[in-house]
Amino acid sequence: MLTKEAAPLLRKWVLLDATDQPLGRLASKIAYILQGKHRSAWTPHVDSGDYVVVINSKKVSLTGNKIEQKKYYRHSGYPGSLKEFTAKEVLETHPNRVIQSAVRLMLPKSKLGRKMLSKMKIYEGDEHPHTAQQPEILTDR
Repeated sequence: MLTKEAAPLLRKWVLLDATDQPLGRLASKIAYILQGKHRSAWTPHVDSGDYVVVINSKKVSLTGNKIEQKKYYRHSGYPGSLKEFTAKEVLETHPNRVIQSAVRLMLPKSKLGRKMLSKMKIYEGDEHPHTAQQPEILTDR
């Protein structure tokens, strides 16, 4: 007979709508779920989090002047190739990167954190290919 500790972990799928939600609050909510801190059996060295599907990433809001003042950087590795982008430019071209960057910085900086980040799926529009997983909709704003 399996004990409670040896039972397999049943991961749920959670659906979050990013429409008009502040970026930081949304990212902290996602990081909390990815780490599994909402579970009673949370331990820091075990990946016990759920899968998170984020829709409408294009409609996330940034408060204050962050849309113009927040900077994102990209570097190819070659000398002199550092590129700088504002949050407005990144939201127009690659809105998924804004949410992914915010969540990545809230997760542990280790192999475990990278594994947690791979359980997050981000989509620009309303549609996503994870309907077969029957994601639970989180609406507590």
